[in-house]
Amino acid sequence: MAQTTEALFRDDAYLSTAEAQVVAINDRGGILLDRTIFYATSGGQPGDTGMLERADGRIAIAATITGETKDEIIHVPAPEQALPAVGEKLKLAIDWRRRHLLMRMHSACHLLTVVCPFPITGAAVAEDDSRVDFDIPDAGFSKEDVTARLMELVRADYPVFTRLITDEELSANPGLVKSKNVRPPVGTGRIRLVCIGENASIDSQPCGGTHVKSTGEIGEIHIGKIEKKGRENRRFRIRFGPMPAN
Repeated sequence: MAQTTEALFRDDAYLSTAEAQVVAINDRGGILLDRTIFYATSGGQPGDTGMLERADGRIAIAATITGETKDEIIHVPAPEQALPAVGEKLKLAIDWRRRHLLMRMHSACHLLTVVCPFPITGAAVAEDDSRVDFDIPDAGFSKEDVTARLMELVRADYPVFTRLITDEELSANPGLVKSKNVRPPVGTGRIRLVCIGENASIDSQPCGGTHVKSTGEIGEIHIGKIEKKGRENRRFRIRFGPMPAN
C-alpha cells in the first residue's frame, strides 16, 4: 500500500528546513517520511537533493522521486549512507541554492508559454539550461524578440501564486491545459493551478512544481537557441543572464 507524505513544498516553496519522522524504508533503501520539503521529480522539474540530519550524523539525499502515487515521496540516499530507523525523527535541509534556481527556471518556462501560446509537446527544467517544446509548424520567432518579451514580463514583477480548482472546473475550462500530450491528474477533486498576474491576468495552468513569488525574482533570462525538432516541433532553450553578443 502506498504511503502518503505531506508535501510541505506545495503550500510553501520557500521552506528550506523542517522536521519529520521516518515512516518506512522501502526495499531499495528509499526513505519515506510523514512530511517533507523535498520536491519529487515530476512535470519536467528534477527532484530535490539535500541532507537529513540525525541525532548522531547526516544522510546525504541524492534524489527525490515519487512512488506508487504522487503522494508517496521517496528520498533516495547517496551511496554508502547509513539508513535511519522507522520512527526516527530527522531534520530536513534541501540544497536551497539549487532549488531556488529550479524555481526561477520553472517560472520562466511558464512565461515562455505566455509569449509562445502554442501546445506544449515537452519540457525539462534544469539549473542553467531549460527547454520547452512547442507544436509550431513555422516558428516565425527570433531569439531576440522572444527574449525581449520575456524580459518585459520579468520586469513587470507580476505576482505568482497557486489556487485549487475542481475537476469539473477544469473540464469546463480545457484551455487551461497547455500540454498537448499530458493531462493533469484528476480524481482527487483538487487541481492545483499556478497563476501569474493580478487575478491570474497573465497566465493560469495546472502545475505541481515549485515557483518564485513574483516574476521579478526570476532575474535576467534569454533564449539561447530555437531548434527544429521535427516538422511541427520547435524547442526553445532558456538560459540565465543576458543574451550573449553575437
